[in-house]
Amino acid sequence: MKLYYSPPSPFARKVIVAAYELGLIDRIALEKVAVTPVSQNDVVAAANPLAKVPTLVLDDGQAVFDSRLIVDYLDTLTDRSLAPREGPARWRALTELAQADGLLDAALLARYETMMRPQPLRWDEWTQGQLGKVRRALDAFEGSERRAGDDLGIADIGVACGLGYLDFRFPGEAWRDGRPRLTAFYETISQRPSWVATDPNG
Repeated sequence: MKLYYSPPSPFARKVIVAAYELGLIDRIALEKVAVTPVSQNDVVAAANPLAKVPTLVLDDGQAVFDSRLIVDYLDTLTDRSLAPREGPARWRALTELAQADGLLDAALLARYETMMRPQPLRWDEWTQGQLGKVRRALDAFEGSERRAGDDLGIADIGVACGLGYLDFRFPGEAWRDGRPRLTAFYETISQRPSWVATDPNG
């Protein structure tokens, strides 16, 4: 299998962390690519018409894309699943994952607005609206139980990727302030080999 990814992408990081945690990383060739919302990468576009990362290309040439779908596929390759496979626990985990992905979507939109849009066209109310979503999601996660050991699940990985992205792109957000449970969770998960290996600063 081949994974097109960009180190700064928190969605790609989620997939690679999942691959490490599932013991599948050695079966995946990681191919670093550059993509932006305003410039097409022809190599990625040949596999994924949306030209987005992460994109996983299977051994038979089929492409699987969207980070949630890729992780769901990886879950089928091992006995250890990062998401419960059925019942109410599955829907709770996937709903939490959707919330974590929503946090990332909002953070990325805020990042694009402030870094990619020409200065005269930037809309501060838009940026603040997106960051408001980030803060509400963080507050919700502060009130939930998180796992950071060998029993961590895909929602835990998704939340951690959100926190890591905020550290990477929005250090001024100071997300740890008033959120001791999330802070402790992140300090623990940050020690895992899968997390260290996927550090965008590394």
